[in-house]
Amino acid sequence: MRVDPFYVTNLVSALDQTQSAQQQLTAQLSSGVRINALSDDPVSAGRNVLLLDQMQQDDSFTQSSSMVTGQLQVADSALGSVVSQLTKAISLAISANNGTMNANDVKSVSSQISGIVSEVQSLANTNYQGQFIFAGGQTSTTPFSTSTSTSPAVTTYQGDGNVNYLHTPNGQKIQLNVPGNLIFAAATSSVFATLNSLIADYSTGTVDATQAAADTTALTAALNYVSQQRVTIDNSITQLGSASEAVSNGKMQLTTAQTDLMQADIAQIATQLALSKTQETALESVIVQLGSGSLFDKLR
Repeated sequence: MRVDPFYVTNLVSALDQTQSAQQQLTAQLSSGVRINALSDDPVSAGRNVLLLDQMQQDDSFTQSSSMVTGQLQVADSALGSVVSQLTKAISLAISANNGTMNANDVKSVSSQISGIVSEVQSLANTNYQGQFIFAGGQTSTTPFSTSTSTSPAVTTYQGDGNVNYLHTPNGQKIQLNVPGNLIFAAATSSVFATLNSLIADYSTGTVDATQAAADTTALTAALNYVSQQRVTIDNSITQLGSASEAVSNGKMQLTTAQTDLMQADIAQIATQLALSKTQETALESVIVQLGSGSLFDKLR
């Protein structure tokens, strides 16, 4: 009868493998994680890295989305107040244009519209978390200032025309701002230029009906233009809300997939560990018996 000369060596090797498997199973059992080292399952470990990377991107988008949504909501609120102020200015102008006011009343309208300009400028210079939201890319610069050294007064814009976007994980591009020059100083519908002209129209107490009517019409056009820009911001808020919900749902799916990939099956591992211990005991018993006498004696 042929005897494998490496019989004992193979038994010891099998014992080492069994004990190594026990260590891995014990680690899985204690941690509740199926993969504690790359060598446990390289393919699944690689998939886990990809899942974690995607989840991290989702978290980053969620944080950015929350911050810029707050900024857009502040911008929307500010423009809502601007609309109210411009509506009030139009009402005052119409009253002054109807020819029934005396000089003092007309001058009062000029003064009231001057107050509206100050309020609108304050809204146009709205600051959110240390940044001017209507300054384009120049968020550290106060965007609007007014000089009254001339009549009409002149309001200037110190920001720029940069438009910022946020990219969602699925590639969607969402507009995050509308530069102040597009809202308040558009070439054909300038809020400040028209308001300043109306102040000058009524400042003397007499009304040039033709000029005042033209300026009132221009202010109505400026109001409509501001409302259009507000729609852009409202749309961005809606898009961000939808994108954030989609990302949140996607992250839940990724988390489930990652848990399924990495979580240990405790019952199965416990069974495997018990079988491994039984195998270890059997191997140790054989090795001990072989060590107590000659191999040939055991084969007689």
